[in-house]
Amino acid sequence: MSNLQDLAKRKPYMQKKKAVIMIMHVFAGLYCIGQQDSQYTQYMYNTQVINPAYAGSRETLSLGMLARSQWVGLEGSPRTLTFTANAPIGLYNSMGLGLSIVHDEIGPAVESNITVDYSYTIDVSQTGKLSFGLKGGVDLLDVNFNKLSVFDPNDPNFQNNIDQKLQPQVGAGLYFKTERFYAGMSVPNFLNSKHFDESGFQNGDTNSIAVERLHYFLILGHVFDLNRNLKFKPATLVKTVSGAPLQLDLSANFMFKEKFVFGASYRWDASISAMLGFQFSNSIFAGLAYDYQSTDIEAYSDGSYEVFLRFDIFHKSDRIMIPRFF
Repeated sequence: MSNLQDLAKRKPYMQKKKAVIMIMHVFAGLYCIGQQDSQYTQYMYNTQVINPAYAGSRETLSLGMLARSQWVGLEGSPRTLTFTANAPIGLYNSMGLGLSIVHDEIGPAVESNITVDYSYTIDVSQTGKLSFGLKGGVDLLDVNFNKLSVFDPNDPNFQNNIDQKLQPQVGAGLYFKTERFYAGMSVPNFLNSKHFDESGFQNGDTNSIAVERLHYFLILGHVFDLNRNLKFKPATLVKTVSGAPLQLDLSANFMFKEKFVFGASYRWDASISAMLGFQFSNSIFAGLAYDYQSTDIEAYSDGSYEVFLRFDIFHKSDRIMIPRFF
């Protein structure tokens, strides 16, 4: 009986220890293969972050903000903030210009990138438009190893923080859309940048090297009118990066009476999500998502949450569908 009582007392400690080990595995992956791109449940509303060709496609000045908190309740878990702004420019609105800002925090690491997005659009059919996009900017990385509970305080791998590590970012993308369908391919950053602790590298410590891998994205979506009040939009996002499993996101959203949006998504072998949205007016849309992790980490967290807000300004109602479902 006393053994069972001892085990019961030790169980919270064992769970905490397992969670810490799990987080350390996350950090190990983070620094072995580099700072990898954030993931989003509401990717269908946050397209500009991964594909610069989306800039200007809404044919209005569009501002978007997203906040994501992953694995809530687990210390050091990822948190992401994004801001996007884009608008059509030039003769016949054939070009688009945008700004993307992404701020990521995970454990001791804080990464921010600021990019300018440019697109050029051509008509390929009566309703189809093909856009070519370029992304350019900078990435800023800070790593404070003092936030880690290191087993050996004298371990040379954790002696020197990374402060304001500045590196360029260059990406490109393609985006095709009609009134009901869209598809896109993109690589947000072509540069295989290396992060390393300079002193460790000079001493031959190759463990201090981390490489920013190329991320390839494919997105697809289509809007179906089920009846006069109900629209249905299946969508998918495929992400592939060297050294990591293929990520596949599948989603299904419904829009009722041009106001209420509700749906669900599935991230292959990772999570199941519920999504809600409301179109307050032709200009304002808000969305909320909750992820239930289908992996062991769900036992140590309270899921993941995401909030999205978009403002569309200066509509040209004779040129675009209002409200837009993508």
